[in-house]
This record gives sequence, structure tokens and C-alpha cells, in this order.
Amino acid sequence: MASCLQASMNSLLPRSSPPLSLNSSGRRNSKAFRVKAAAKIPMPPINPNDPFLSKLASVAAQSPERLIARPLNADTPPYLDIFDSPQLMSSPAQVERSVAYNEHRPRTPPPDLPSMLLDGRIVYIGMPLVPAVTELIVAELMYLQWLDPKEPIYIYINSTGTTRDDGETVGMESEGFAIYDSLMQLKNEVHTVCVGAAIGHACLLLSAGTKGKRFMMPHSKAMIQQPRVPSSGLMPASDVLIRAKEVITNRDILVGLLAKHTGNSVETVANVMRRPYYMDALKAKEFGVIDKVLWRGQEKIIADVVPSDEFDKNAGIRSAERV
Repeated sequence: MASCLQASMNSLLPRSSPPLSLNSSGRRNSKAFRVKAAAKIPMPPINPNDPFLSKLASVAAQSPERLIARPLNADTPPYLDIFDSPQLMSSPAQVERSVAYNEHRPRTPPPDLPSMLLDGRIVYIGMPLVPAVTELIVAELMYLQWLDPKEPIYIYINSTGTTRDDGETVGMESEGFAIYDSLMQLKNEVHTVCVGAAIGHACLLLSAGTKGKRFMMPHSKAMIQQPRVPSSGLMPASDVLIRAKEVITNRDILVGLLAKHTGNSVETVANVMRRPYYMDALKAKEFGVIDKVLWRGQEKIIADVVPSDEFDKNAGIRSAERV
């Protein structure tokens, strides 16, 4: 490094210039040399962001004698003594970032997607109905009605209700009833859309939308089932009996509400709810849970499909329930 810097600086000086003599007239010779060097030494282009080269070029332009016939010191790199506080390179804080990196990075934090959906009057229920979810959904419904009581509200549902997908209870039945009661108090038109699964109380919310505005995606599933008794733990028998009676009461309320919104009789709903009752989009439409399947260009194909009961009859297959 030292030899390269020495060679580069020597190349800046005229080859015909004699060595600088430090005699009694050294001050006059130095001044004449400086004028001559400033007139003849070409200054190469430098990077203005490099403090070392900038300082070195400044010294070469103002006092070239400081760069000539310098003593050799193996312990100190050359030309570093011209700095007040020698440093080999700039500190990280002084290094300018290249614009080629991260130039497309946003200057502001990423958007809050639930807030963007809410701005479009969309409420998304994508989790089981636990207290935190119920609190958020009810607050969003109240806010959208306050914002504009005439514009419709769109509810997208992909929830297992108050249970998990394996049937374990994660929330009280009152969580589903709280959202349902909030829907019934709204002045807005409510559009409900099932985009994955609507199980238990989530199926009730799907059917509670405005008539004619209840939809399902083609491959979504709906399922209605009886409420489940929460884990009783070490409760005494009398407390378990009290909980069982409460579950039966919730079941009767759920059956009545489903019968009201699907147009079926209470007996019909109670009969199918003895065991988990799964429905695809077409079956849910037939049962009255929804009004329309959101197909895109496939209505003609589905219309030509023979219903399962008719297919079994034509194939000579008898249902196990009729055997």
C-alpha cells in the first residue's frame, strides 16, 4: 500500500523537476515550486465522499512539499500523519448507502390489512368465536353502522364457531349469540359470504344475513351441530347437571334461530342436528342457509349435474337409511 501511494503521488509531479533543496533560500524555492506544481500538476478526479482522498488531494494542491521525500516508517502507513486523528477508513455512520439497494422499500410502515378491509366495509371472521374475536366483531359492526347506516356491510366467514375443528369447545355459546344479536340490531343491509367453513354458530351467522344476500364459495362447507358441554373438570354432580341444562337451553335457542332463518320447521332442524350435519354449497342452498353460490362461469355446468339422490336412484343404489 505504501509503495502504491508513493508511486501514485510521484506520478503527479513533473519528471523534470529537481529535488527540493532546503538551504537558506528554501522558503523562496518552496514558493516557486508550489506555483510551478500548481500550474502543471493535473488533478485526477476524486470521489467527494472519500475523506482520505479528499484530504490527500487538498494537501497536494496547497502544500505539495509535504508529500515529497517523506521519511519511511515501517510502523506507520504513509500519508496518515496529515490527519489530526489518523483513521484507516470512515466510520459506518459516515458511509453513504448506495441507492441501488432498498430503493423500492416503502418509506412508511406496511398497511394494516384488517383496517383496510374495514375501510371497505368488510368484516372478516377467520377464527373461532372466542371473547377477543367477539369483542372485535361487535365493535366493527357498531362502527360501520355509525359511519353510514345506509351502506351494506359485508361479512366474510371462515370459522369453526365456538369449537375447534376437532370438536373441542373453545368459547361459550354466548359468544355466537352476542354477534348474532348485534347483527339483528343493525339498520344496514348485511351480506354474508362463507369462504371456507361455517360450523355451528358460524353457520347461524351465515344464515342470519339479509335474505337474498347470503352466499357461499363453491367449495365451502357448512355444518350445524348441537352445542357441547364444556369441560367439567372436578365439578360436583349438581354443577354438571346445571351446565347440562344450560347446554340444552342453548341448543333449543340455536334450533329455533336456524329454523327461522332457513325456513325449515323446528322439528326438521332438530332432527338433522342430532348428529353433525355437513352441507356443501348446493346442499346449503337447498336447506335454506344461503341464497346463492358464487360461481364464476360455472352455473351451466352445475345446472347439468344430476343430484346425488337421483343419480343413486338411476344407478339402483339404495340409501342406507331406507334399507
